[in-house]
Amino acid sequence: MKLHYNQGLKQLSRKLRKESTLSEVLLWQQLKGRKMKGYQFTRQKPIGKYIVDFYCSKLNLVIEIDGSSHFDKAFEDKIRQVEIEKMSIKFLRFSDRDIKFNIENVLSYIEEWINSNKQPPNPLL
Repeated sequence: MKLHYNQGLKQLSRKLRKESTLSEVLLWQQLKGRKMKGYQFTRQKPIGKYIVDFYCSKLNLVIEIDGSSHFDKAFEDKIRQVEIEKMSIKFLRFSDRDIKFNIENVLSYIEEWINSNKQPPNPLL
C-alpha cells in the first residue's frame, strides 16, 4: 500500500531525527541497515498527518517508544494509533524504560512479531 507523504511534515521529521531521544537512538542502532531480520526501517516517518518513530513498509509496521512526553498524551496517542491502524498498519509500543534497560527483550519481541506476521513473498510478483 502506498502511503500519502505529507510534504508539510518533512521539516519537522528532519528536526525530530536530529533531536532523537536516547531510547530512539538505541533502538535505531538495532533497526538501521536492515539489521532486524533483513527488513528496512525508517525513523520519524510521516504517515498521514502524523509522524511515527519507526516504520517498516514491507511489514506495514510502526514501532513507537513511549517516554515521559507521552504521559499526558495517552488519549491523543490512542486516537492517532487508531487513525493510522485504519490504513492497515500495525503498531508495537515500548516504553522508554524498556528500551534503555531491557532492549534484548524488546528486540526478541520484535523478532517474534515479525516471524508471526510477515507475509510470504508473492511468487507472481
